[in-house]
Amino acid sequence: MECYNFFQIKYFAILYFCKMTKKSFTVDEIKRKLENYCVYQDRCHKEVEQKMREYFLIPEAKEMILLSLMKDNFLNEERFAKSFARGKFRIKNWGKQRIIRELKFKDISAYNIKTALKEIDETDYIATIYNITENRNAVISETNIYKRKQKLIGFLMRKGFENELIYKVVNEVVS
Repeated sequence: MECYNFFQIKYFAILYFCKMTKKSFTVDEIKRKLENYCVYQDRCHKEVEQKMREYFLIPEAKEMILLSLMKDNFLNEERFAKSFARGKFRIKNWGKQRIIRELKFKDISAYNIKTALKEIDETDYIATIYNITENRNAVISETNIYKRKQKLIGFLMRKGFENELIYKVVNEVVS
C-alpha cells in the first residue's frame, strides 16, 4: 500500500476538483473561444497551445484547431513577432538583444526574429538609447563617475542593448 504525505493528497484533491468543476465544451466552442483569444491580441503558437491545455483536448482536436486558426489567419507567427518587437521597443524601450531573447523563449523561428527586428528603425533605436541613458543619468545620485557609469551600463544591459553601443553612449553621456 502506498503512503502519501499531506502535500501529495492536497495536490490530488486540487487536481480532482479542477477536473470535476471544469465545464466541458465542444470542439467548435473551444475553437470560437481560441479565435476570440487570438483576435484580442496577436498570439504565438506557444501561448495558444498553453491555452488549449486548459481544455484537456485530445491531440487530434488540438491539431485540427491549430490548423484552422492558421488557415483563417487568426494565428500568424510573423505578424506576432513583428508586433511584439515594435511594441516592446516603443513602449518598454527594450533593446534588440532582449527582444531576441524573449522571442526565442516563445519558440519563434530565427527567420521571423530577423523579420521582426527589421521593424525597428536604426535612427529611432540610437535616439532611444541616448534618451533613456540621459534620463537614467539624471536620476542616479552617485557622485563617483565610475560607479555612475557602472550603474548605467547595468541598466542598459538589462534593457537588452548591445555592449559596444552601451559603452559608446555611456562614455558620451557621462563625460
